[in-house]
Amino acid sequence: MSVTDSMRRDWDERAHKDAFHYIASWRKDWDVASFLASGEEDYQRLVAPVLARWQFPPQGKVMLELGCGAGRMTRSFAQRFERVLAFDVSAEMLRRAQALVQGPGNILWVQGDGFDLSGVDSDAVDFVFSYLVLQHLPSERLAHGYIREMLRVLKGDGVFLFQFNGGRAPTMNWKGRLAWGVVDALWTLRLNRTSRATASWLGFDPETAGKSWRGASVDAGRVLETVRASGGAVHEVTGENTPMTWCCGVKAARNGR
Repeated sequence: MSVTDSMRRDWDERAHKDAFHYIASWRKDWDVASFLASGEEDYQRLVAPVLARWQFPPQGKVMLELGCGAGRMTRSFAQRFERVLAFDVSAEMLRRAQALVQGPGNILWVQGDGFDLSGVDSDAVDFVFSYLVLQHLPSERLAHGYIREMLRVLKGDGVFLFQFNGGRAPTMNWKGRLAWGVVDALWTLRLNRTSRATASWLGFDPETAGKSWRGASVDAGRVLETVRASGGAVHEVTGENTPMTWCCGVKAARNGR
């Protein structure tokens, strides 16, 4: 089983167990109303100010959401953009998203392959967004690949906004790092069931076993290099060296106006 196949299976199983919680893990008692309300709150908090700063009204524009999950923010995008391309690696997450976000006919739900945005033409979308997604990817290589892809599909005047785990400092003591290291090593060896069983035995949530949950941290400096090499111009990085690092900018052609 490939790494991307493992990612897909892991997220399918998380969706079956509790899709809302594993998409927004800061809470366990979500219902439909509160789950979607949190997506709208995050749109207003994270997205609207960026679009306002760029004087970038969403009306009439196409956007791509990388990692839509169960549609927590997708409905908010669909209410504003003319068309939304909602990507996720998990077929089960997409199934639940389609059942949840009913009504708008301007969403194209797409199951991704876990490493690129194949099927989307270059220079095809006006805005790309990703939140709580790149942080789960099991390697820096996959994260950089998706960043290059986001810039590829973006139009010359387009805006990008994505979050990644830029933290380098340990977030647990040596015992915790050792325990999770064993769980992650088993996952890397494609021993997914053993990895989950070991996590459960150690008192961890078995659904968070493996590198498809505790993904790789990504160096912010290298992210900037990838963006620039892919034709982007970075205008703002916030939360640098933390798990909530944000990168915002435009396709470089906008600067040539």
